[in-house]
Amino acid sequence: MEVVQFQRRLVDYTKSLFMEGLLDSQFLQLQQLQDESNPDFVVEVVSLVFDDSEKLLNELTIALDQPNVDFKKVDDYVHQLKGCSSIGAQRVTNACVAFRNFCEVQNIEG
Repeated sequence: MEVVQFQRRLVDYTKSLFMEGLLDSQFLQLQQLQDESNPDFVVEVVSLVFDDSEKLLNELTIALDQPNVDFKKVDDYVHQLKGCSSIGAQRVTNACVAFRNFCEVQNIEG
């Protein structure tokens, strides 16, 4: 495939992610920060966020598996995870908001 075709497919795929509510305008802002001097900027940022998110999810899992859940600690992890979603990951943001609401009422089942 030609580069132009790959670029077109990328644009189409990105549009579909917006339509599905997976991405929001923050992702567009992230893309605007990429330029010729740093053509891999978006990939690098997203990769860092994925790495951080994986660590946070592991910590969150450990915290939730405790016999006496420390909801303050869980809420802190979810808050950090929500910060990771600032790359435009709208569904992650929405899930974190809901999760934090469950933490407020100390609902382990939510």
